[in-house]
Amino acid sequence: MPTDLNSSLITISNPRSPISEAYRTLRTNLEFSSLDKPIRTMVVTSAAPDEGKSTTLANLAVALAQGGKKVIVVDCDLRRPSLHQLFNARNATGFTDMMRDDALMSKPPLQETGVANLQLLTSGTLPPNPAELVGSRRMGDLIAALVKKVEMVLFDAPPIIAVTDAAVLASKVDAVLLVISAGKTKREHAKKAQALLDKVNAHLIGTVLNNVKGDAGLYQYYSSEEKK
Repeated sequence: MPTDLNSSLITISNPRSPISEAYRTLRTNLEFSSLDKPIRTMVVTSAAPDEGKSTTLANLAVALAQGGKKVIVVDCDLRRPSLHQLFNARNATGFTDMMRDDALMSKPPLQETGVANLQLLTSGTLPPNPAELVGSRRMGDLIAALVKKVEMVLFDAPPIIAVTDAAVLASKVDAVLLVISAGKTKREHAKKAQALLDKVNAHLIGTVLNNVKGDAGLYQYYSSEEKK
């Protein structure tokens, strides 16, 4: 079991910070937005690279697990996988291996994360044809196998403008969360990302505005609370 989680997991390293509270608010918003039909599977993607989608997904997953949900995070960014680094896990047998092996379908190669209720399925061996892999009928079988084990499965997908993988995967899940980086994501990129999701009839449940400068008074309040 990992013992030294990445400092990017602020929901663990500083659970009383304003950022951690923002992730808990996001968790609550997702729960209230799906009262009639609970979200069981969700893709987290971004418009372009380096906008914080993987860190957002990992912290949201921790917040959901801390709230009592049993969660699996799956690294489907098969070009630049990073969840194993965030959770300080080995990336040996993972998602791509499960797609090829019937035995792993019935017994997924999940890893413990050190966080109660939260398990990780790393990317596994990187394939030459990621879009074809996630677009296959086998992908539906994998999703069904994972959903049987937990209440929610979160998929980390590559940036939707960069490659087709995210759009393909988005069409197979209950909801999509789009991460946008303040001061970095171009307006036209955000619009194009939404258009690509609309094209595959994906359910865009919302967006996360990342890297927003916090209010000084708010940070001061949380700082004083931590000293109590």
